[in-house]
Order: sequence, then C-alpha cells, then structure tokens
Amino acid sequence: MTPTVRANPLRDPRDRRLPRLPDPCALVVFGVTGDLARKKLIPAVYDLANRGLLPPGFVLLGFARRDWDDDSFAEVLREAAQKGARTPFREEVWDRLASSVKFVQGSFNDDQAFDTLAKTLLDLEHSHGIPGNAAFYLSIPPSAFPVVLKQMQRTGMASNEASGGWRRVVVEKPFGHDQESARALNELVDDVFTAPDVFRIDHYLGKETVQNLLALRFANTLFEPIWNSHFVDSVQITMAEDVGIGTRAGFYDETGAARDVLQNHLLQLLALTAMEEPVSFNAEAIRYEKLKILRAVSLPDDLASYAVRGQYEQGWLAGQRVRGYLEEDGVPAGSRTETFAAVRLGIETRRWAGVPFYLRTGKRLPRRVTEIAISFKPAPHLPFDATDTSELGHNQLVVRVQPDEGVTLKFGSKVPGSAMEVRNVAMDFLFGEAFTESLPEAYERLILDVLLGDATLFPNNAEVIESWRVIDPMEDFWAGSAPHLYRAGTWGPAAADEMLARDGRCWRRP
Repeated sequence: MTPTVRANPLRDPRDRRLPRLPDPCALVVFGVTGDLARKKLIPAVYDLANRGLLPPGFVLLGFARRDWDDDSFAEVLREAAQKGARTPFREEVWDRLASSVKFVQGSFNDDQAFDTLAKTLLDLEHSHGIPGNAAFYLSIPPSAFPVVLKQMQRTGMASNEASGGWRRVVVEKPFGHDQESARALNELVDDVFTAPDVFRIDHYLGKETVQNLLALRFANTLFEPIWNSHFVDSVQITMAEDVGIGTRAGFYDETGAARDVLQNHLLQLLALTAMEEPVSFNAEAIRYEKLKILRAVSLPDDLASYAVRGQYEQGWLAGQRVRGYLEEDGVPAGSRTETFAAVRLGIETRRWAGVPFYLRTGKRLPRRVTEIAISFKPAPHLPFDATDTSELGHNQLVVRVQPDEGVTLKFGSKVPGSAMEVRNVAMDFLFGEAFTESLPEAYERLILDVLLGDATLFPNNAEVIESWRVIDPMEDFWAGSAPHLYRAGTWGPAAADEMLARDGRCWRRP
C-alpha cells in the first residue's frame, strides 16, 4: 500500500509562524546623519540582524554630505546601534553587519555623487551577491524629495528592469501639506517608481498593539457583535506627547499638529478601528476596507464648535518649568501654529451612523500616551437604586498603543460588603506580562516588510488623498485665526473640554 504523502504545513507560504527572510538586497538611506536614522533606523537594522531576520547578502548604504569613508561611517552606526538598540549588543552580530556597510558622500544636486551611488549598487552583485535588489529610504525633508527622485530616475536606479531585481522607495510623512501637494508628490513618486514599489511609511501601523486591534476584532466572537452603533456610544482616539517641539521648529511651525499627526497617525487608527472585516489578511484587502472608511468620514457642520486647536504656553511638567511654544528656539514671534488639535468626526456607514469619533493630539500634555477608547452605551435598564450606581460609568474597551501596550476592559462590579454598590473595575491585558518576547520596535517590522515587499501596513496613494480631504477644510477654517492657549502640563485648552460637554460627554483621562 502506497503511504500517504502529506504536505509540510511549515512550508505553506501563507503560514506566518516562521519568520520570512528577504532576498539578498541593499538598504540605501538618504539623510543617514539625521535624528530619525540615528535613533530609529540604524537601531532597527541592528535588531533585525540580531534576530537573524536579514539575509546573508545584505548591505547598508548611507548617502550624506559628510566627509566619511566606510570605516568612519561604520563607527557612527556602531554608536547609534549601541545607544538605541532594543536587543542586547553583541560584537559578533555587529562585526557581521559592519562588514557590509558602505558610504557615498554627496549632496542631492550632485550628479557625480548619484552616478557613484548607482555604480556602487551595480558592484554589489559581484562583491556581495546582491542581484540588483535595493530599497531607498528617504529620511530627508519633503522639500528634497523631488530632486532625489529625479536623480534616481536619471541614473536608472529606480528601474526594476534596468537593475535586474526589485527597486523600492520608502517615503516618510508628511505626504504633502494638503491634498493638492499630496497628489503632485504621489504622481512624481509613482512616475519614478512603479506604484506597488512605493511604501508610504506610518510608523504607528508597525506597532504590535495596532496590529493586535485586527486580531482583537476578527479573531474573537466576543467583540464583533457589539462593534457598531447599536452598542457603541462614542470612540476617542488620543495621541498625547509630554515633550515640546525640540529642534524641529523649522518643520513644525510650517506643519502643525493637525498635519503632523491627525492627517496620518490618527486617521489611520480610526480606519483600523472602524473598518469592516477584510476578505483576507493581505495588503490589498486591508487597504480596500480602510479606504472605504476614510471615504465615509464626515466633518461636523459646525467647525467652530467641533474643531479645536490650541498652542501651549509656559507651565509645569513633571516638576519642571517648561517654556511656551513661542519661547521655543526657532519659533517665529507671533506664530499661530497649533500644537494641539481636536475634532469630532462621523462615519457615514450603517455600522457607525450616529457614533461620534473624537480625535485629539497635542504636545506638552501631562504624559505620553496613545490609545483608542471605545465607550459603550449604558444598559437600557438598571434594576438598582440611583445611589447604588452613582460610581458606575460606561463600559469601555481601551486599546493602549503606547507606552503600556495592552488592552483594558472596564465594567461594573459589586463592591464587597453588605450594601449593594456597583462601581467600575478594570480587567487588564499587558503584552509585557502575557508574552515572553519583548515587543519589537515599529521600524523593525516596517523595514523588514519593505525588504519583503509586504505592503499590508503601508497606506497607499488613495488613503493619503482621502486623509487630506478630511484635514484641508479644517485648515482652511482655522486660517487666520489664533489658536486657544493652554498651559504646558494640562490636557489642552478648555475649548476641547467644552466640545465634548456640548454632547454630554467628557474626555477620558489616560
């Protein structure tokens, strides 16, 4: 009798339990001397190497104006990796990575430097066995995108056909400063690279807790039946920062909180919270469902009451006096740029009709926290005296994106004793306690996905355009008006509290 041959389930390409390794490739980082590269990208690359997730044929190639050779560049990378890596620093891992580090000196308008870069990439096929595969990370100001992209187009570095492998580009936010500029930038990027090879990075989508939101909803029957307007009262999405603008005055004063955070991070979290179940867990299906939600987002008719912006003034934070925004280095006198933004949005679908989504973000708030709080409607009838439930609030499900990654479920419970008293209690799930492995940084996951060509966690062109459709009317409405002031160390201007008070609600204190 012929034995039955069974397929090895671990060889199923759909099985994600085993880590996937990219093809031999190069990662080219423009702006490799900047804060993002030193604090996030370089440590993430080291951590991937430490976890064995980079291919044997891998080269990290830096491009900047510094007068460095490969060895001096490697020393700078070593310092960044030692300082910022999540995993333990191991000499053998670093030695292996450092042997595949290269540096090209030049400015963005230097034709000869880009010719050298193109030749260096060609030479890698012989020196490191890399058959034309390269990802280009644009860790540079958005104003420099056009000149760099044109240089890559001129030298043929962006062409899959000319390279004989794959060529991909990673574009950091912001994707333009309004819908019109976003369209122009998208057209330029898609003209130089093919559309599937463009990765618009939003690092919040790389966080484990954000991805867990999909598992929470679609892997359980517990939540999905009540994830709709019949049971949900409101949704609050908060991204609070306790820091100021640091050394980013030039960028921040031209951008503001709404363009910097609302347009990308918070609208993406809203889309993941509200989207319908995708037909499969792949990039196309998930993007399709997110796009449907973004197209259904509606702004309030009364923007004066339901779109609030603020600017921090001097105050106290963590026991230290901090400067106001106008006293920060590099901020123009009389600047009206907002450092706080809050808005009430609606989603015009059958599932979410009538449910307000409150979004807020701000700097110099009491603590650093990002969370999604789903507040459920009260029970239709409570067979208790009013005094029994005076301490009882709404049931809440809170997804904590950072820093205490996890999920909290708030519900009513009887207080021990002879009297009947019901008050809120919390049931907590913490990633750090439930799993033995520490959470990878968002950039680890996203850089690896770029090298693998997996676009699941990257917004596409249409999502960016729809996000600006929401933000542009707010920016137009705010133009010429002064932001509300709030003291550093508070939760924003009083107008933001009044916004929710009009609806009989209040902001959740994280």
